[in-house]
Amino acid sequence: MLTIHAVHFDDFIPNWRTHAEVIGYNVLVLVLEGRVCYRIGAREHVGEPGDLLFIPRGTRRAGDNHVSGPHRKYTVLFNDEEDPMSFIPFLRDRQWIRHKPRKLAYIQRRFERLHEEWRLDDPLSAFAGLGILRELISLIARDLERPEVPPIKTRYAEAMQRYLRERYREPVATRDLARLIGRSPNYAIAVFREVTGQTPIAYMHQLRVAEACRLLLNSDMTIASIADYLGYYDPSYFFRVFKKHASMTPSDYVADGNRGQARLR
Repeated sequence: MLTIHAVHFDDFIPNWRTHAEVIGYNVLVLVLEGRVCYRIGAREHVGEPGDLLFIPRGTRRAGDNHVSGPHRKYTVLFNDEEDPMSFIPFLRDRQWIRHKPRKLAYIQRRFERLHEEWRLDDPLSAFAGLGILRELISLIARDLERPEVPPIKTRYAEAMQRYLRERYREPVATRDLARLIGRSPNYAIAVFREVTGQTPIAYMHQLRVAEACRLLLNSDMTIASIADYLGYYDPSYFFRVFKKHASMTPSDYVADGNRGQARLR
């Protein structure tokens, strides 16, 4: 059966590392910011922003921060022994995977929700968490079955993602992204959508909402000041964008976060 052992959110931990061991569970990782180094068997691998990593049970694994500094990521530890989903190729074959999911924004939201459910001491949350993990496994399996995107398009999309991560608080026009890769605006949008599953604007809003979530729970800034800080000069528009991406209002997110802190496992 499918069982979840732990769900972690590593938020720029200065001295993060895991010692070398043969793991008795599967590890599913979504890297959000920064880089993370893993030694899988005898090989070194570096996970970058937007990478989804799968480390199967029975693997000798060690992990550490990259020399460039700490990182942010979600990690799910789980087992699938005798589970109906074990027929899925990447679970059945137990091979290391590093993959750029096309629906990154949606997958990130599901990781966030899984982490929220894990934090709550509630039998219904455990049940909901298993449902989310099953959905994530299904999405990854379908994504891996699709034809690979040409490397040049992947490089273009990664260059645009880096550009947006560095400037997500600023107004960014499509022509800026087009100029970055030396192609037309329509081509830039089409490639970005093909590789990531979303438009550049949606990705920028995702980055802003992720930062808003961090500030709402870890700063004294008001909702209006956070909106202004992130480049939303109309607070009502910020509310709409936040609700679309977080599935709740900023006020509800703060209340939900505070309840979760009170009921940590």
